Amino acid sequence: MAQTYKKTIQVSEFFTTMSLIDGKAVAAELREQIHGQISEFQAKHADFMPNLKIIQVGGRPDSATYVKMKLKAAQEAGIQCELINLLEDVTEFEVLTLLERLNEDSDVDGVLVQLPLPAHLDEVKITNAVSADKDVDGFGPFNVGELAKKGGQPLFYPCTPKGIIYLLEKYQVPIAGANAVVLGRSDIVGKPVANLLTRDNATVTVLHSKTPVEQVQLHLGNADIIVAAIGQPEWVKGEWIKPGAVVIDVGTNFVEDSTKKSGSRMVGDVEFAAASTRAKLITPVPGGVGPMTVASLLDNVVIAAKNHYQKSNATPKFTNPLKLNLESPVPNDFEISRKQTPKHITDVAAEAGILDSELEPFGSYKAKVSLKLLNRLQNKVNGKYVLVTGITPTPLGEGKSTTTVGLAQALGAHLQKNVFANVRQPSMGPTFGIKGGAAGGGYSQVIPMDEFNMHVTGDIHAIGAANNLLAAAIDTRMFHENTQKDGPLYRRLVPAKKGVRTFPKCMLRRLNKLGIDKTDPNDLTEEEVSKFVRLDIDPETITWRRVVDCNDRFLRGITVGEAPTERGMTRSTGFDITVASECMAILALSNSLEDMRERLGNMVVASSKSGVPITCEDIGCAGALTALLKDAIKPNIMQTLEGTPVFVHAGPFANISIGASSVLADKMALKLAGTSPDLTAEERKEQEGYVVTEAGFDFTMGGERFMNIKCRSSGLEPDVIVIVATVRALKVHGGGPEVKAGAPLAAEYTQENCELLRAGCANLGKHIANAKAYGLPVVVAINKMSSDSDREHAIIREEALKAGAADAIVSNHWEEGGAGAVDLARGVINACNSPERNFQFLYGLEPSVEDKISVIAKEMYGAGSVEFLPEAQRKIDLYTKQGFGNLPVCIAKTQYSLSHDAALKGVPTGFTFPIRDIRASIGAGYLYALAAEIQTIPGLPTHCGFMNVEVNDDGEIDGLF
Repeated sequence: MAQTYKKTIQVSEFFTTMSLIDGKAVAAELREQIHGQISEFQAKHADFMPNLKIIQVGGRPDSATYVKMKLKAAQEAGIQCELINLLEDVTEFEVLTLLERLNEDSDVDGVLVQLPLPAHLDEVKITNAVSADKDVDGFGPFNVGELAKKGGQPLFYPCTPKGIIYLLEKYQVPIAGANAVVLGRSDIVGKPVANLLTRDNATVTVLHSKTPVEQVQLHLGNADIIVAAIGQPEWVKGEWIKPGAVVIDVGTNFVEDSTKKSGSRMVGDVEFAAASTRAKLITPVPGGVGPMTVASLLDNVVIAAKNHYQKSNATPKFTNPLKLNLESPVPNDFEISRKQTPKHITDVAAEAGILDSELEPFGSYKAKVSLKLLNRLQNKVNGKYVLVTGITPTPLGEGKSTTTVGLAQALGAHLQKNVFANVRQPSMGPTFGIKGGAAGGGYSQVIPMDEFNMHVTGDIHAIGAANNLLAAAIDTRMFHENTQKDGPLYRRLVPAKKGVRTFPKCMLRRLNKLGIDKTDPNDLTEEEVSKFVRLDIDPETITWRRVVDCNDRFLRGITVGEAPTERGMTRSTGFDITVASECMAILALSNSLEDMRERLGNMVVASSKSGVPITCEDIGCAGALTALLKDAIKPNIMQTLEGTPVFVHAGPFANISIGASSVLADKMALKLAGTSPDLTAEERKEQEGYVVTEAGFDFTMGGERFMNIKCRSSGLEPDVIVIVATVRALKVHGGGPEVKAGAPLAAEYTQENCELLRAGCANLGKHIANAKAYGLPVVVAINKMSSDSDREHAIIREEALKAGAADAIVSNHWEEGGAGAVDLARGVINACNSPERNFQFLYGLEPSVEDKISVIAKEMYGAGSVEFLPEAQRKIDLYTKQGFGNLPVCIAKTQYSLSHDAALKGVPTGFTFPIRDIRASIGAGYLYALAAEIQTIPGLPTHCGFMNVEVNDDGEIDGLF
C-alpha cells in the first residue's frame, strides 16, 4: 500500500511569508528524513540498499536537468541510483526488453522512465511495461487503477500528487469537507490528485482547458483548495481566487524575460503576484511543488525497497488450501487426483514466495523455478529440514511417499505453516511396468498425478540426451584414433576457422591436465600433440553405457559397431535405465550450474591402456552436456491435493545412487521456508517453515546415503528423521508368512497378532538406533491401515520409545489427507525444536575404502565381517591409486533385508557381507560397492502397467494406476 511521509515538521519552520508554502525547504527536510530512515533500517539489516534505475531516451536538455536533480537527491538520501541513457533512435523493442530485464532483477527496487519519450516510442506501452512493484512513478495501470477505484490499494501514489497532499497536510490545510478544484486532467497530475483529494473526503471538481472561462471563474470563486496543472502561463488570474483559498501551482512554463541571462523565466499556471494578495497559502514557481516531486519519488523507492526486502525475508503462512471431499471407501488414486481441481501453478508459486520473474510455467500446473531465487534469498536463515525414511521394505509397502505428502499437507493446510514436500521425479520405466507411480496415494498425493508420472518438464529426457551424447562421443573418439595418425587427427580436432586455430575451453582443461602450459595450437611439439590427441582408451574398461527411460530387459547386453562402416570395431556393452545414469546423480547432487559443469567434466568413463582415468572433460563433452542440462537443473514445482507446494526434481536410481531429490530443490525450499536473520529465537520458531523430503528405500540404505553423501555435498543437516512403519510390514519382519503378489494376505496380516508384531518391531528398533547414530531426533510415523488395532499401535509406540525415538504417532493421511496427519505434524515440529541435536557423519573421508565399507556394513547392517572378492579388491586398489580413495561410499544391495540376503528378515547379525565389485561415480562424488547383482535396467512383467492406459475423447489420460 502506498504511504505518505511522517508528519514531523513544524509549519512555522517554512513560512518566509505568511502566504508562502516553501516546498524547497520542506523537500530538503524530507530527503534528510528519508536518509535517516534508510540508515536506521540498515543498522538492523546491513544488506538493505534501495536501488533505482532511471531510463532516459535521447538527450533533451530539460530531461537531462530533471534526471540530474533526481540522481543528486538519490545520492544524498543514500539510494543507489543509476542512469541508463539510451540513444534517440532506440527501438521500442529494445526499451521493452530492457524493462523486462530490470523487472526480473531482484536487486532493482524502482524503475523510472523519464518522460517525454521520442515520438516513435509509445509512452503508454512503455510506462505500462514497468512491473507494478517497481513502478515508483505510480504511472502504471495497476497503481493508477487501484488509486481510481474505491477501496483500491495502490503500491505507490504518483509523485507530484503525493507531494501535493503532503504539503497540504504539513500546512494543516483541512481537506475533509473542503471544496477543491483541480485545473487539469492529465494522468500524471490532474486525475490522480483529484482521486487523492477525494480519498481524503474533499468535494472535488475537475476543470480543464476546454471548460468555459466563466465556469472556471465560478468554481474558483468557491474553491477552498485550488490545484493548477493546466500547463498555460499565468492563466489563472488573481481576482478569480476566493480570499483565504489555498493555491497549489503545479505549472512550469517559460516566458520571455530580457532581464534574465537566459532570456526567459519560469512561471506557474497562476498569476502569482495577484493571487498572493488573496490566497491564504500559495506555492511559488519554482521552489514549490517541483522539489516535492523528487522527494516523493525517493520515498516511493524506499517503500519499494522495504517491500522487496520484506518479501525476500518474510516466511508467509499457508492460508489457501484446497478443500478435500473425502469419500468412503477411498477411491483409487487416479480417481482422487482427477476429481480435484488444482490451483494454477502461478498461484501456488506466489503463495510460496516465488516471484513471477523466477517462474517458468510448463502449462497450467507445473513450472520450473530459476536458480536466481537462491541469490535473492541468500541471507535468510533456513527453515526446518525433515527427512522421511522407512523400515526395511516389504512387498506390502510402508507408504513413505504417501507419508511425505500427507505430512506436508498437515503442516501447510491444517497448521498454516509454510511447507514444501520435496520428492524425486519418477521414471517412466516403473510407471509403465509393475511398480506404478510415485505420487503418494489416497488423499495424500502430488497432482495432477498423470503429469507427475509422465515427463513432468522433460528433465529425464534431457539426462538421456546428455548421457547418450557422451556414449556416442566415446565410441567415435576410439574410431578416429584407430583410423588416423597424430597429425591429421590433431588438425581435425583443432581445425582452423578463417585461418585461425584456437583451443576450445574443454581442450585447454585437457592441456592443463597433461601439464602442457600452452594456448596456441601451433606451439605444441610433436610429442605434445601425440599426448594431447591420444586418449588411448582401453575398450574393456569403458563403464559408460547408453540409457533409455523404459524397462527393457533385452538391452541389458548388446553389441555395438556391427555396421560395416565401423570397420569391425565392435564391443559388448548395454543400456541402463535413464535414472541410473551418473548424469542424474550429478543433477541431484550439484549445488549450482557451475558445480554441475565441473562434476560432468570429472566423470570417469574409462581408463587408458596405461591405467590413466579418462574423463568426460578429456572427451570434450562436458560443456555440451551442461548445455543440454542447463534447464533440467532448475527444480520443478507442482502441488499436493490440498494445494501445498511440491518440488519435484531429479530421480537418481535408489539401487545404486542416493535415491533422493536434488540438493538444489532442498536449498531452494529451505530458503523459501526460512526466516529473517534478525528474528529472536521465539519469533523464528513461530514463523519458520518446513521442508519435508524423503530418502529411497529404508533409513539404513536411503537414509545412510542421504547423510553421508547428499549432506556432504549440500552442507545441509536434517533437523529430524521420520521413520515410517506399518503394522503389516513389521509382522513380515517378525516372521510372518511369505507375501506373494496377487495372492490373498494371510490372516496374520489382517487380524490382530501382537506377538508377531512385537517380534517385528526389532527391525524398527534397528533403524531407530541407526538414525540416532547421526545425532538427530527420530519420530516414528505409524501409517494406519484399516485392519490395525489400537493395541497393535500401542505396541509399536512402546517399542519405538524403548529404542530411543522421540515419539511414535499414528497417522491416517491416506484416508483423511492432511487432517489425518496433524498429530504427526505436531510431533515433528516438537522434535525439530529439540535441543538434543548433534549431527555427525557415520565415517570420515580419510579412512580407506575398505574401512568405510566395513563401518557401514557392521554398524548399519549388522554384519560380523566384510569379504572383498578379488574383482572388488582390484578396483579398490585401482581407484585408490587414481586418487579416488577419499570419496564417500554408496553400497548397492537388496532393499528387502538389512543384510545382502533378501530372505533374511528382521534384524540379522553376525553375517559375512560380500563386496563383489566397486564402481566409480567420480563426477557425482562417490564410489559404489556392489554386494549383489543389481539390474540397472528393469524388465517388464507379463501384465504391464501400459496395458491399462488410454486417452479419452477429451484428451485426458485414463487407466494410469
